[in-house]
Amino acid sequence: MSDQESGVTSPDEFEGDEFDDDDEVDDDVGNRVTGAMPRAVLDYVARQIVDDPEAVVVELEEGRRGVTLRLHVAPDDMGRVIGRRGRVAHAIRTVVRAAAAREGLDAQVDIVD
Repeated sequence: MSDQESGVTSPDEFEGDEFDDDDEVDDDVGNRVTGAMPRAVLDYVARQIVDDPEAVVVELEEGRRGVTLRLHVAPDDMGRVIGRRGRVAHAIRTVVRAAAAREGLDAQVDIVD
């Protein structure tokens, strides 16, 4: 039984853009927010660490080389976010940098008082 007899249409028979194999797929969507993933990751991680999650504010600034994220927390939570010898801050920066890399960006995290 041939394709025509069975009612199956091959992709070559379609003439619309929907099945045109020659069209290039544009993976870079133009309406995405730059740095959304690293910002969301920083916001989530910071809110999980601190005692006052309502005081967590993340500011994003775009630059030539990537994004800079500024983390603001309550004064009582600064020690929790920085950690002993800066180990928690270093871990946060590493995770946020990895999230930014998934978007093809470089991210820098500044912890601001």
